[in-house]
Amino acid sequence: MRIKFVLFFLFLGNIYSSCTDTTASEIKAPTLEDSINEVKTGIEVLRGNGFKALEGKNVGLITNTTGVDRNLKSTVDILFEAKNLELKVLMGPEHGVRGDHSAGEWVPFYHDHKTGLPVYSLYGKTRKPTAEMLKDVDVLVYDIQDIGCRSYTYISTMGLAMEAAAENNIEFVVLDRPNPIGGNRVEGNIVEENYFSFVSQFKIPYLYGLTCGELAVLLNEEGLLSEKQRCKLTIIQMDGWTRDMTFEKTGLQWVPTSPHIPHKDSPFFYPMAGILGELYSVSIGVGYTLPFQTFAAEWIDPIVFAEKMNSFGLEGIAFRPISFKPYYSAMKGIELNGVQVHITDYKTVNLSAVQFYFLQANNELYPDKNPFELCDASRLDMFDKVCGSNKIREIFTQDFNYEKVKWYWEKDVDTFKAMSKPYYLY
Repeated sequence: MRIKFVLFFLFLGNIYSSCTDTTASEIKAPTLEDSINEVKTGIEVLRGNGFKALEGKNVGLITNTTGVDRNLKSTVDILFEAKNLELKVLMGPEHGVRGDHSAGEWVPFYHDHKTGLPVYSLYGKTRKPTAEMLKDVDVLVYDIQDIGCRSYTYISTMGLAMEAAAENNIEFVVLDRPNPIGGNRVEGNIVEENYFSFVSQFKIPYLYGLTCGELAVLLNEEGLLSEKQRCKLTIIQMDGWTRDMTFEKTGLQWVPTSPHIPHKDSPFFYPMAGILGELYSVSIGVGYTLPFQTFAAEWIDPIVFAEKMNSFGLEGIAFRPISFKPYYSAMKGIELNGVQVHITDYKTVNLSAVQFYFLQANNELYPDKNPFELCDASRLDMFDKVCGSNKIREIFTQDFNYEKVKWYWEKDVDTFKAMSKPYYLY
């Protein structure tokens, strides 16, 4: 036993010796820079070029908390400190410039507490910059991280701001950022007449497979802005991003784009449940710790329901039983049961189809619990607006079979891919 003990300490001594062969200068704690790949966002490329695109100009900036560089420094502060331009005014979409307003909350005019600059809300009485807001501006700059889904309102803000730029004869510059779900995924039909709204502002699919910069070019060149207006548009492209990159692969830090998109994989879950969530008759995890990752209701048996959802054999996805009580929102404090969604293969999963399969399973197991009948009538209108058509609901609810509506939901995918490809920047 004593020999074994001695050998053990000799072994430890060898380990220590091998560790101390590395000099102190070679050992350093990991930093944010160590984890960064080669992807540079538009603001970093702009700064690297000495702000040439904005040199000598009075600048208006549309941004929020996601407008940061790789070290999480705000684009507001970067442009404010730049010596060869003048940042004159800030504008914020839903949630505000510094992210200090809740979802759906109207934001009043105020002054930024750090820079003292005037801040106009684009989610208040007006959602489009006015001539008064732009009176001292030569160029309007847009820097917001998007999530690649039509109903997420930041791209609506961008498009309306492009229209304002065209109407007031000023430049529009987009500081480009990654599409977090990649640049190859297109799902859903194109918005139809009478269904344009702030959650379906433009004639594009539900998932459009473009960066915000690419989308801006498409809107401009394809005449998709109001009255087919065109603004003087410049895109500050990223460096190092490719179409097959999800946000996970960029090496960049994820800043929550809104309170219910807290993590870098949240943009994958939003289109899985966001359309159904408009009904407010089923919990999609908003109000709990898993926003857009659950389907739950009081009447569901979670074990049976998980078996049913898994029986569909959907690619790249699995379901497990779950029970919880939301901490806030419409079903606060109510015991709910259902399934949690787990993505097993991000490449093969059809994101937007998942919510329709939930509705199909619910109809098969609980035909007397129809989420479309359990909701307020106004929610049906929102469901249709997010879908960009009333046809999806009308066709699907005939027999609650996704295969029967799939053709309509996917009918514009190939056409849009072909139309948008010339505008790829990466």
